[in-house]
Amino acid sequence: MNDEQLIRDLIERWAGAVHDGDLPTVLADHAPDIVMFDVPPPEQGVRGIEEYAETWPGFFEWQASGAVFEIESLEITAGTDVAFAIALLRCGDHTDFERHPDRRLRLTLGLTKTSGRWTVTHEHHSFTLLPSDQTPAD
Repeated sequence: MNDEQLIRDLIERWAGAVHDGDLPTVLADHAPDIVMFDVPPPEQGVRGIEEYAETWPGFFEWQASGAVFEIESLEITAGTDVAFAIALLRCGDHTDFERHPDRRLRLTLGLTKTSGRWTVTHEHHSFTLLPSDQTPAD
């Protein structure tokens, strides 16, 4: 299996674990010193696997109420020992998709390969601002 396929499998496994609320599998392929910038605070992001793990229970609870988390598109660029991936995901509940059917969660992952194994070292989630989220300029 080539590096691109290994990374694709890792990301798809991670997304499935997020959807299932399976924290051990969500954490499995992440570096101990992971840095994540997420939609909710803190603005400075979270650093380290322990802080990263603490971000998931609330999301799992929300998702268990009927929300969706699924990869819609995924592009991977892999070098010898560094790679990145960009993806768009359907992330929301029925009401979110009724109001904004085309809105997608943007995901960027940075990965490194050590001793033949890919791990996520950086993760970034974002949404575009909706018109209702923007404040008029003074």
